[in-house]
Amino acid sequence: MLIYLHIPYCDSKCHYCSFNTYVDKFETQSKYMKALYRQLAFELQRFDVTPQSIETLFIGGGTPSTVDPELYAPIFELLHPYLKKNAEITTEANPNSASKAWLEGMKKLGVNRVSFGVQSFNAQKLKALNRAHNPQQAKEAIHTAKELGFAHLSLDLIYNYQGDTKELLLHDISEAFSLPIDHISAYELTIEVGTKFSATPEVRQEDEDLAFFVTDEIEKRGFKAYEISNFGTYQSKHNKGYWELKNYIGAGAGAVGFLKNRRYYPQTDIESYVADPLNITEEALTPDELLTEKIFLGLRSNIGVEKSLLSEAMIKKANILCEKKKLLCDATHYYNKNFFLSDELALYILG
Repeated sequence: MLIYLHIPYCDSKCHYCSFNTYVDKFETQSKYMKALYRQLAFELQRFDVTPQSIETLFIGGGTPSTVDPELYAPIFELLHPYLKKNAEITTEANPNSASKAWLEGMKKLGVNRVSFGVQSFNAQKLKALNRAHNPQQAKEAIHTAKELGFAHLSLDLIYNYQGDTKELLLHDISEAFSLPIDHISAYELTIEVGTKFSATPEVRQEDEDLAFFVTDEIEKRGFKAYEISNFGTYQSKHNKGYWELKNYIGAGAGAVGFLKNRRYYPQTDIESYVADPLNITEEALTPDELLTEKIFLGLRSNIGVEKSLLSEAMIKKANILCEKKKLLCDATHYYNKNFFLSDELALYILG
């Protein structure tokens, strides 16, 4: 069982961001966190959560570092009996708002992993993406987190933005590896509808070579890919839980929850969510839809696909891929060795 908490507040709206976030409405934070508490209390019952059964807690956004640790405290008190003793507790943070005091406060609450939204160590690129921090702030925030004793630290990088070169990305990767991290998420820029960049889609480069270059450069430094965009000597248990389709509570405006064969969608508007955090839309998933997700997620990560889930026709196709050395297989699973081919491989098996 996993829990995801969505914090929809941001210092600035990144030009590529399609998440449910707001750069205003900060005056609603106290009421919002109380609504979050109320939804969580409801979900713990709906999901029939037992003591010490929560494996991971992930606080994402938005920008969790825009909310004072004091406002998180009641939520951590509520969840404490349900968290496993060695639970992975992650918060996302932006370098400009993750002050030493904020990091100290979150560590006291029990957070043991911080994922920093760095994106680049190039000042011009950060400005073009509308990030609110500079390269120096990113380095200082990560060093501070390490000094405070967080067990695991991660950072995000973005590539294939207009003007990205191997030289620029090599600098980003080198700077990242000079820091005390054990995980990197490297995302290819995508243009989403409704974002600032959707008006200028040419800011995304179509350069396949850069994708392979980024992966190779990160892996040669010792961070093994365990999913198409994720690398590390440490592998996020929360990430892997999603890809294994474990049950997860999704609390907050714009979050998504999942239980067995149903998805749950709280309201996205902050004021509407605060007024009624239990107004949650449900979506039933068919067995075919669940199987399709398991195949796509399994092949884009090191989770793999269980043979027992597949029909005879699918197994026949998967075995052909094994013979052609496109997939690896053992007694129980099929594994993909080239995550960039995951969608094509999944479509072949499903077709």
